[in-house]
Amino acid sequence: MLITPAIPFIKKLQEPLCLLPLNLLQTQLRSTIPVKAVRSQPGLGNLTFQMKARSSGGLTVRTETGATIQNGVIDTSRVGKFSNIGDEPAGLLGTDTGMSPTEYIMQALAGCYTATLTMMAAEKGIDLDGIELDLNFDINLNGFLGLDSNVRKGAKSIRVDVHLTSKTASREELEALVSEMQKNSPIHDTLANPVEMITRLA
Repeated sequence: MLITPAIPFIKKLQEPLCLLPLNLLQTQLRSTIPVKAVRSQPGLGNLTFQMKARSSGGLTVRTETGATIQNGVIDTSRVGKFSNIGDEPAGLLGTDTGMSPTEYIMQALAGCYTATLTMMAAEKGIDLDGIELDLNFDINLNGFLGLDSNVRKGAKSIRVDVHLTSKTASREELEALVSEMQKNSPIHDTLANPVEMITRLA
């Protein structure tokens, strides 16, 4: 079954979300939290994001957004709408024409943290005036390069400093928000816990 309208999590807002200051966005979200939709229709919680990737030569890859599938319903409105170029720095044999895979992981985490913080704060009635994140991805290349079998090939650690500004919330409230955010962020959960990975020749 194919449809093209947007995923029905959030009802139409008075203004596009990207045009709203953070505090006004939170005011809108307080009456449009997607929990209500999923609670009334649990099947809406089943969501799949798709993406297409193609080598551009060398170490570069071009990725494009694909369809979303929610409760078995396919939404094609975002197919090819957004694209990115991935590459490696020159020091890692790339041509430095785009962000590296490790940087895209940090971008994904930053985006998820920002969205989760914004929605959680709105739900709790905490007014945020600003969100800023400093992220670090620590890796030992001896593992990836096969020089030391005792070193894992992936990240040793990912460190995030969260800077929140609020005229009304105390530091204790903001610390509690950040702590709870980590338990609710889908990307944090994906990175911090085992997830089924299926990679095969098509």
